[in-house]
Amino acid sequence: MRRDDNSTPQGNAAYDRLLGALRDGQFNPGDRLRETELAERFGVSRTPVREAIRQLEADGIVTHLPRQGASIRTLDYAEVMDLYEMRAVLEGTAARLAARAASGIEIEELFDMNRTLKATGNAPEAFALNRRFHAAILDAAKNRFLSRSIVSLQKALMILGPTTLTEPDRAGKAVEEHFGVLDAIKARDGTLAEAAMRAHIEAAQRVRVRALRARHLHDGDLL
Repeated sequence: MRRDDNSTPQGNAAYDRLLGALRDGQFNPGDRLRETELAERFGVSRTPVREAIRQLEADGIVTHLPRQGASIRTLDYAEVMDLYEMRAVLEGTAARLAARAASGIEIEELFDMNRTLKATGNAPEAFALNRRFHAAILDAAKNRFLSRSIVSLQKALMILGPTTLTEPDRAGKAVEEHFGVLDAIKARDGTLAEAAMRAHIEAAQRVRVRALRARHLHDGDLL
């Protein structure tokens, strides 16, 4: 997470809470961030909230609109495509490195995590498990520079709104795609692991694009 050199503990705490709320889908693209309401919600003064919003603006998550104030950014179609392209590259690389560097215990933990994801019928739990799964593959890759790049990208992805796992049948397909990645990692086949992860991210991208097109058609816009 980004930390401003002049940030305070209270500002950092408010920043973390705002990021968590955004990740959990409590804020959507275009939503306004009103300092007074957030301060009351978090039980703090407006100063740390203002500081947190400033940090989110530096992250590229928040923008200031005339006569509206701070709002969650709305990404255009090209930005969404660029984000998923970079996600496929970075997470594909993470899977390839994990095939080389992951321990046997890490691999078994990944399988267990994905089995739990397959069995759960609770949506919030599924979303959290999915995040943990991808984070665990990144940890297994054991590359600090790659980790920093992916963390930065993940914050930008939060702007997109709810996970694609909310789409019908996507969660089940995602689990099977995960198993494909894990089978390649367990076989120590880095090339196959990377290809499987790229295919997984591209499948999520197709779901996201369909949702974007449907939304724009509903709004009467053209992509």
